[in-house]
Amino acid sequence: MTLPPVETDLPTERRDPATDKRHRRAERYAEAASAGWKVWLVKTAALAIIDAAAVYATMVLAASDQWVIAGIVALVTVAVNVVYLTPGLLPAKYLTPGLIFLLVFQIFVIGYTVYIAFTNYGSGHNSSKDDAVNALLLQSQSRLEDSATYPITVVEQNGVFSLLVTDPETGDAEVGNSEAPLEPVDAEFSGGKAIAAEGYNTLQFAQVIANQKEIGAIAVPVSDDPNDGYLRTTDGSSAYLFTSSLQWDPDADTMTDSRTGVVYRDIGTGAFTADDGTELLPGWVVTVGVDNFVRAFTEESIRGPFIAVAIWTFVFAFLSVATTFVLGLFLAIVFNDPRMKSRKYYRVIMILPYAFPAFLSALVWAGLFNQDFGFINQVLLGGASIPWLQDPLLAKIAILIVNLWLGFPYMFLVTTGALQSIPDDVTEAGRVDGASVWQIFRYIKFPLLLVSVAPLLISSFAFNFNNFNLIYMLTGGGPRFADASINAGATDILISMVYKVAFVGQLRDFGLASAFSIIIFVLVGVISYISFRQTKALEELN
Repeated sequence: MTLPPVETDLPTERRDPATDKRHRRAERYAEAASAGWKVWLVKTAALAIIDAAAVYATMVLAASDQWVIAGIVALVTVAVNVVYLTPGLLPAKYLTPGLIFLLVFQIFVIGYTVYIAFTNYGSGHNSSKDDAVNALLLQSQSRLEDSATYPITVVEQNGVFSLLVTDPETGDAEVGNSEAPLEPVDAEFSGGKAIAAEGYNTLQFAQVIANQKEIGAIAVPVSDDPNDGYLRTTDGSSAYLFTSSLQWDPDADTMTDSRTGVVYRDIGTGAFTADDGTELLPGWVVTVGVDNFVRAFTEESIRGPFIAVAIWTFVFAFLSVATTFVLGLFLAIVFNDPRMKSRKYYRVIMILPYAFPAFLSALVWAGLFNQDFGFINQVLLGGASIPWLQDPLLAKIAILIVNLWLGFPYMFLVTTGALQSIPDDVTEAGRVDGASVWQIFRYIKFPLLLVSVAPLLISSFAFNFNNFNLIYMLTGGGPRFADASINAGATDILISMVYKVAFVGQLRDFGLASAFSIIIFVLVGVISYISFRQTKALEELN
């Protein structure tokens, strides 16, 4: 008997794509709604706070003509709202905060550093050209000999002090501050003097005394033309006309010294410059291209110290890794011997230097190395007067000693773990083959040890390459190079030199410091790349 064939492929009903899309959307909304109204309330409140802060930041940036950054803030805010208000997109909800922090604290910082490296930003060049013009006119002011006395009242609006001035000729009231020239205002008069103005708070005598420094610094332009002079006060009740010895010509783009007749022009270097090369400072920020990098390698007063510091940086990083690794490995081998009693207590003692903050240890060691009162000179060396931190060579030796003290516990911990991870049967096989203790270590344990610790040695080299705390706290980078035009010393490493060029002393060159930072980044990146390529050969030992 033959049975009819069984039809296994039953027809299925095809669903419309639009219907499927609506179903999926409904499922997402249902999933979001299942989280509860409390979660939605918290999320909405958090987004509202973020949006409010973003709107405020965008308005402030736009008011200061930072349109690019304002646009980026607005776009990021819109993207955050889209991600968190759209059902689903779960991976994006988790990734968004990290991406924002990466953008703000990494990408933006790196990009801004690169931008500064191509400018003349630094002492005397830290603002716009308009601000530089105003600063030059203000700092060259002197009181007009036949200046009339202007009765004034100090007023305040939104935390900004202004001068309410009564014109001695017309008797009209005007108000202005350092940022805004005088303009007419409706005022209340008493005895022919304006004492209050609508929208302003009048300061009492005690308030004027309490803020006399800020009030004394106010210089109110009498008109839109800064060459007309400024009104300034010393007692808060009367003001006098001050004019500048420099005359600003916006059409010719020149600044002329009325006392000497010297004309200073804008030649594109970020400062008004005379024909003999004399500059008027402050100047303003301009793009200088690769000039900072060229200066670093061609200007002798910068190139010499830079090369010396760079060489010492490599020597310091290499010797720091080598000495700490050798000492740490030696102690690890000693305390890894099962015949030694109380090993765990010795190990605790060995890692104590690692437990204290490095910058505090550096300060303590600076006291120990003191030439006149230090423990090393007075006790260990019987009252000697050795200039440990004043002599260039001795200061470098002192740094290596202190870094050995700070760094060997880390290597001790790392190598101890690596040695204990080597299988006993491998060393036992070496003994069976007749290998000595040194041969077992040299040909078996050490190569296997390098497989584990080589990446850590590379990272330790990179750390010591930028070991700012030790250098700055112990020697401050000194003793300083006498013939250097930058703030650099014999024990400076690149990162401490960059810090001092940017932030220490009266002349701060942020552009040059940023160029140095990029050079350091490239050096560390190249060294790390080459080192990790070389460590691949060790992986064959696994």
